[in-house]
Amino acid sequence: MTTLSRYVHTFGQAMLARHGERVHKLAIDAAFTCPNRDGSKGIGGCTFCNNQSFSPNSRQPAALAQQIEAGRQVVRKRTGAYKYLAYFQAYTNTYADVEELRALYDRALAEEDVIGLSIGTRPDCVPAPVLDLLREYQQAGHEIWLELGLQSSFNNTLMQVNRGHGYEEYEAAVKAAHARDLKICTHLIAGLPGETGEHVHASLQRVLELGVEGLKIHPLHVVKGTQLANQWRRGEFTPISLHDYVQLVVELVEQTPAEVIYHRLTGTAAESILLAPSWCSMKWRVLNAIAEELQRRGSYQGKAFGEQMNGCS
Repeated sequence: MTTLSRYVHTFGQAMLARHGERVHKLAIDAAFTCPNRDGSKGIGGCTFCNNQSFSPNSRQPAALAQQIEAGRQVVRKRTGAYKYLAYFQAYTNTYADVEELRALYDRALAEEDVIGLSIGTRPDCVPAPVLDLLREYQQAGHEIWLELGLQSSFNNTLMQVNRGHGYEEYEAAVKAAHARDLKICTHLIAGLPGETGEHVHASLQRVLELGVEGLKIHPLHVVKGTQLANQWRRGEFTPISLHDYVQLVVELVEQTPAEVIYHRLTGTAAESILLAPSWCSMKWRVLNAIAEELQRRGSYQGKAFGEQMNGCS
């Protein structure tokens, strides 16, 4: 098995370098909703959205402390990490009054081994008071990441998948966060309807031009209970192949400056809800294929800029 971190600046190695030990995200479902589901922006959410596809918790989540304890038990056995970021993942985790958010985030940070927060949200749901709150935590010494789900920089695509926001809101959110020295991890999806690899390359370049500190790349997969599932059944959507996804991700990695941290290079869904493509249930197969392709090419993150990555040349 080829080690991905030889070729890519991964979140794991970045946290190890910064904190001197393994740090792992613990996924939390805090029972938030989304303005694209509750009627304020739309109803039904994004066409691909079924949060069970990326969250192990149901819509009746356990108490915060219980979720953290369950997560730490799994992570300690799997990775040996004893420090954690509370990763508020499902739906829109800044979509509440700022004092409600403060109480929630404070409960997570009260856990002795939780050293920071990673907050997943939409770019149209990060008003100034929320950003100021996150800056408070960062200034107090916590590791803080604001994870913005952009998915595509093309407004036509965002409209087609019913995102309920445009690229302009994302750009404004990044600038506002950076004005407070907050770190941004941007989510992009490969294989969106109507998009080619060139679209994803263009989205990456636009994101990098804004100076984001982190990236997540996901393949678009079809899960039960979504509008996308209906489109797939009607033959209106064909998922990206594993081969094409691996080639695209490798190209994106090569075009990414070495200092940018990749928090994730694929996305998976449980077999119980995944409809297509089947390879999206096999995280390590995908990651190993990406690492092996980078090795085969003699390539690495930042190669397009002539940078060096962990001794690769």
